[in-house]
Amino acid sequence: MDTIASFFSFITTPVSWVIVQFHTVYGAIFGPDTGWAWGLSIVSLVILIRICLIPLFVKQIKATRAMQTLQPEMKKIQERYKNDKQRQSEEMMKLYKESGTNPLSSCLPILAQSPFFFALYHVLNGIASGKTIGVINTSLLESARKAHIFGAPLAAKFKDSADTIAAMHASVTDVRVVTAIMIILMSASQFYTQRQLMTKNVDTTVKTPFMQQQKMLMYVFPIMFAVFGINFPVGVLVYWLTTNVWTMGQQMYVIRNNPNPGSKAQASYLERLTKHVTHHGKVRRRSERTIVKAIVAKGRDRNEAERKFINALSKAGLAAQADGSVVKSEAQAVAETEDGTAVTTAPARRQQPKRQSKAQRHQSGTKTSDGDTATTSLEKSDEPQDAKPAAAKQPQKSGSGTRSKAQSGQSKGGPQRPKSPSKK
Repeated sequence: MDTIASFFSFITTPVSWVIVQFHTVYGAIFGPDTGWAWGLSIVSLVILIRICLIPLFVKQIKATRAMQTLQPEMKKIQERYKNDKQRQSEEMMKLYKESGTNPLSSCLPILAQSPFFFALYHVLNGIASGKTIGVINTSLLESARKAHIFGAPLAAKFKDSADTIAAMHASVTDVRVVTAIMIILMSASQFYTQRQLMTKNVDTTVKTPFMQQQKMLMYVFPIMFAVFGINFPVGVLVYWLTTNVWTMGQQMYVIRNNPNPGSKAQASYLERLTKHVTHHGKVRRRSERTIVKAIVAKGRDRNEAERKFINALSKAGLAAQADGSVVKSEAQAVAETEDGTAVTTAPARRQQPKRQSKAQRHQSGTKTSDGDTATTSLEKSDEPQDAKPAAAKQPQKSGSGTRSKAQSGQSKGGPQRPKSPSKK
């Protein structure tokens, strides 16, 4: 452990300096020798480190989104090489390289804060051993050794002997109860964080090596914390429990407001977004506009939750645009009355022409003996009475032979088919 501590010694001085600065502030409120002053100093150190790691966390989210966009390609590779695991892994690595994504990007925040973790461990180990380290001088060292958190000294460990704990003016029972509770909370928070990621924010329709890695980490990390936690000082347990709680809250916020496509969290998010958009008639947040824009760009590749979202907007008379905005669709017109109130009206339907019967079509297409098209009864009804010739008003005699071919070719039962020409 001394080799690891010496390797991270370059960051020990900055970490000890930050703790001392926070201790000066909290010591003025709670007293310099209290566990609240030293414990809150460690908590503030965690918050400061995690705030500095927010850009890295954003990069992690983007990398995770990039992995989600590769899900269809991964599924094709799995189906193509389902009987050749080695070739399947090679094609997966090739796909990662071409797209510039890294399946291990989710571990970046943990790797980034590892130097601070080991530096803090080295500082607390020096306090337990009675050695000054960094900017912690002799007076601060004595103050830190007197600090207790719920009866457990800041530098005490679960496996410390009774003599070592008695030298820090504490009892073995207090130390082991406090450390055991903190180890359980630390492991449980880590397990819940990983489980939340796997059950709510992962597209379960596609099985990928990335999902298998996340599932393995869900069980491996809590076990690692439980095993190594018995060797951590109380101050380190405070540090790691605080960072786990921060990670859990940060992930809950991301899952609620920016879920992965195809996940259960996305279905819940789109349901809330549908109610919000249909109520206000527009998208107000920039993050919501980005998600709507991505859904529109997918076209026919949308998943079930995204299709329900688009259909719900259509039923409400709205349409999502390519820029992520939402406007009133052409399927619904809005008219204003004289008093200025908006009234939603359905668009006028296109009237289809009435279908004519076979007899009407035949009658409209027949011609008279002089080659002119015969006027149907419908056309005659539309003509004014004074426009008709006088001869038409006189009734024809039954014996007259002036009937047209169209009239003579029709029987009482309807039109007859023309006879074929006789062969000479």
